[in-house]
Amino acid sequence: MALLRTAGISGLCFLLLCSISGCSKRPEGVGKKRIAGILMQEDQFFRQIMFGMRDAAAKNGVELLEANSAGLPDKEVGLVNTYIAAGVDAIVVSPLSAKASVAALARAKEKGIAVITYNSTIDSDVPACFVQSDQRDLGRATGKAAREFIRKNLGGKARVAVLAFQSQLPETSTERVEGFKEEISTLPGVMIVAEQDAWLPEQAVRKAGDILTAHPDLDLIWAANEGGTVGAVMAVKNSGKAGKVAVFGTDTGEQIANFLLSPDNVLQAVAGQSPFTIGGLAIESALKVIKGEPIEKRIALPAVPLNRNDTTAVRQFLSQLKQLTK
Repeated sequence: MALLRTAGISGLCFLLLCSISGCSKRPEGVGKKRIAGILMQEDQFFRQIMFGMRDAAAKNGVELLEANSAGLPDKEVGLVNTYIAAGVDAIVVSPLSAKASVAALARAKEKGIAVITYNSTIDSDVPACFVQSDQRDLGRATGKAAREFIRKNLGGKARVAVLAFQSQLPETSTERVEGFKEEISTLPGVMIVAEQDAWLPEQAVRKAGDILTAHPDLDLIWAANEGGTVGAVMAVKNSGKAGKVAVFGTDTGEQIANFLLSPDNVLQAVAGQSPFTIGGLAIESALKVIKGEPIEKRIALPAVPLNRNDTTAVRQFLSQLKQLTK
């Protein structure tokens, strides 16, 4: 995805001119409302969020300016400053840091720009609304599936490893991990023997591989996000322990769904989010703020479970995904 994507060449030129010379907000009611949508990184989850943003923008006659901070704090600040100079009506963003992202977004609010956060937020009252999945519910949903698997297949006993992303998004990771632990801790025979941070596939392959080597009697790995889940599955396959070590995860996508359909019996279940809906609600919330309409301060969506024991649901998810992304 390009760094900035606008509705046309004229829009791009306008944005670039504004970033250089500065410009003020247009008079109220003149032209289309312009909303900047900033992604945190480039993966299928965030692409689906952008598709949801585009759909809501098109339905509401909004000009959507797209950008991606690529996980770089300085880039995020630069994008926010550019959109402030451009005088957009709203900024919709998944902030990289609960604290470090505050200053730039506070400047946006001071300029009369509505700020909506989604997926992650900041330690401030700057955002008019925060749209997200219920993070603890995501952990609990997979924890329930793991607990049932352990009870049925492992006699209620299991040695478990956890892959989190505490150093990336502490609050979100903590909520998911605590939700997962709440569920599996109801089985007294479950022991967590390792807990590491690994949210990108290549990180997770290495970390999970090291855990498998250090704990040859490991029964199960749970990963708190998409990248960790992908890496954990690959590590189990690489170690030759497919069918011996089960993987559970959080977040969904085409690759994750195909893992659930694979006969290798590695990935057992995941709890997914509704990224398309999150993106659409973020744009619609921004429009409500712009229009001065009442808005909920926090919107939390429930988890969407997928399990290899329900292939119909998995295939239906894949079909819907293709419809959304074509």
